[in-house]
Amino acid sequence: MALLNVNFMSQSLGMGCSATVILPQYGQKPYKTLYLLHGLSDDHTAWTRYTSIERYANDYGIAVVMPNVHRSFYTDIGINRGYFEFVSEELISIMEDMFPLSDKREDRYTAGLSMGGYGAMKLGLSCPEKFSVAASLSGALDVIYRMYTKEDIKEEFKFIWNASEEERNKNDLFYLAEKLNVSGQPKPRLYIWCGTEDFLYQDNVNFKNFINKLDFEVTYEETAGDHLWYYWDLNIQKVLKFIFNR
Repeated sequence: MALLNVNFMSQSLGMGCSATVILPQYGQKPYKTLYLLHGLSDDHTAWTRYTSIERYANDYGIAVVMPNVHRSFYTDIGINRGYFEFVSEELISIMEDMFPLSDKREDRYTAGLSMGGYGAMKLGLSCPEKFSVAASLSGALDVIYRMYTKEDIKEEFKFIWNASEEERNKNDLFYLAEKLNVSGQPKPRLYIWCGTEDFLYQDNVNFKNFINKLDFEVTYEETAGDHLWYYWDLNIQKVLKFIFNR
């Protein structure tokens, strides 16, 4: 496998961006690709520093793209304007132009942890024509403006409350799932894991209970565990097994 740090210009964000890319050196091209998203306090290097994702990717012969989106929560609102457009459109186009990655829906997958779990689910539910699988580990699935009352919402997340109802809906996984359910579009397969000691555990249970009432193929798993890399390293392996039905 090749491990690359890629620096490039984003038109969506109007600035230089970075991504870590794991690329097979052998095997059949174009490569199936996992877009793997980081959490709120991380960056594009976190997955390779704290897990063995490069070794796991090698076992499946897949490419892995890990973009840096800072603390944007994968949104296009307020000071974070352009980040969802970047990750859902521009990033895919740039990576597929630069590297021999498949442009087929069935060969694209997305996963992430915490904020990135939210981002992966948002990608899968908002862009079902692009991703065949979306997976969340310890995800912030009960979206920000549901997690807090308007009075106690954290200062850096108030951009959600200041947005219009239409913009908030675009960032609400519950709304997106219900909309996709009646759209007639193909739905991604969904995988959700969360530790029972995780501070986001109830948010995951809430989302699981909601989406199980809709017509989605969902695998939900919970085990003992907290919001720690030890568990994400274990469970990204389960995600890959889920993707490839092993």
